[in-house]
Amino acid sequence: MRFVSVRELRGKSAAIWKTLAAEKDLVVTSNGKPIAVLSATSEDTLEESLVAVRRARALAAVTAMQQTSVKAGTDRLSKKEIEAEIAAVRKGRAR
Repeated sequence: MRFVSVRELRGKSAAIWKTLAAEKDLVVTSNGKPIAVLSATSEDTLEESLVAVRRARALAAVTAMQQTSVKAGTDRLSKKEIEAEIAAVRKGRAR
């Protein structure tokens, strides 16, 4: 996968768009750190592309929550303990 800087994107955008068409994906960097991914699409595939990106983000969020749960030890809570936590939060919100 090719990396392009924000500066390069600003200064050579026409060339970058041509590269994107050929490469299909580019990583945009700022100060050497990735900040965005450019992904080629078309009118025909736009919705499908957006669904895929959203699905990938959701999966990454679930994975992060699971890892956090394992680190905190909350992955071993019983159903009764989970229901008690939910009830406590709801009671706190009602106030």
